[in-house]
Amino acid sequence: MKTIKRQLSILVLLASAFFSAVVMAGITTATPAVSGYDVVSYHQDSGPIRGDGSFVSEHDGETYLFASKENKAVFDADPEKYVPAYGGFCAYGVSVGKKFHTDPLAWKIEDGKLYLNLNKKVQNIWLKDVPGYIAKADTHWTDIEDVPAAEL
Repeated sequence: MKTIKRQLSILVLLASAFFSAVVMAGITTATPAVSGYDVVSYHQDSGPIRGDGSFVSEHDGETYLFASKENKAVFDADPEKYVPAYGGFCAYGVSVGKKFHTDPLAWKIEDGKLYLNLNKKVQNIWLKDVPGYIAKADTHWTDIEDVPAAEL
């Protein structure tokens, strides 16, 4: 019973620290983009790593977490370079006119842009013709960007 109470206390403490950092940063939402992964880290040799509540930025209504203050500063200097394509929705899904949530570990940097996919299986399909799927997705995105996923 002591172990459960201790774990619950730790969880409450961590949640409080996260939300305090969000409030101090002036962030109005607490649902992190890209499942909390540091979008700058995708462009680094380390590959994707989770951010934390200590380094937070908001861009276009999305909350991004970073693993370091350096990554946050890099993002803040040029956010469009680091935000995922298609609002973070599955690149393959957008290529067929749909919006699917993504697995942050099913990713690829193509021409300096981060693309995410629903999962590794879908990513394998997308990887067979990346330029073709991007061209299709770019065409569809203009039509579906402002349409809720449930309506597609």
